[in-house]
Amino acid sequence: MFEDLKPHIADLRKRLIISGITLIVMFFVCFAVYEPILEWMMMPAKAILPAGTNMVAIEVQETFFTAMKVSFFAAFIFSLPIIFWQLWLFLAPGLYDHEKRLALPFVFFATLMFLLGASFAYYVVVPFGFEFLINFGNTVVTVLPSIGRYVGFFTKILFGFGIAFELPVITFFLAKIGLVDDKMLKDFFKYAIVFIFILSALLTPPDVLTQFLMAIPLILLYGISIYIAKVFNPAAREDEDE
Repeated sequence: MFEDLKPHIADLRKRLIISGITLIVMFFVCFAVYEPILEWMMMPAKAILPAGTNMVAIEVQETFFTAMKVSFFAAFIFSLPIIFWQLWLFLAPGLYDHEKRLALPFVFFATLMFLLGASFAYYVVVPFGFEFLINFGNTVVTVLPSIGRYVGFFTKILFGFGIAFELPVITFFLAKIGLVDDKMLKDFFKYAIVFIFILSALLTPPDVLTQFLMAIPLILLYGISIYIAKVFNPAAREDEDE
């Protein structure tokens, strides 16, 4: 049995190495220009902070490690097409020939949906969430956000929403290979609602507003996923005819 797994383990290792090298190269590129990337990350916060105030570094090494975190996150975003391509190449040997032709659409739409999720987080969730947290209790204390904490808050939300928006792509892929249909997704809906709110609590800061801003789009995406499964999995139509 282990002998049968060796080729798959070797292939997985190859895909991880290629993805890792891509990520490392992009990290050094992004680290060389981290300042404009950091400025872009700070724009939603700067629009909310009181005039004349700015973020602070509360530890000596905080700015350096923040630059590394910014560079790694940007490198991950720029490496997404290669990472998704390597993921597809790993899965491809187990697919039929007509399914293998979905490689480019998979890479394109997986990257696009991640960017859409991250954009929704950047333009909607981060401003609302940050404004709520900044203004909460501002009559008692003056909030001076730590740049390291803010970047952690920012990257966690964008990454969480990027991953969450992959739901339709995953559903399309599973429907095309016959693993899910719309009836299965409809039957699982009530459990999916609970799972979505748990996931939202894990992937967002501990405030109700941000969690709802993730949960509501996810519920809508789940509904879209049901429609995708209905369109692309013939078994769903057969079930309806019965």
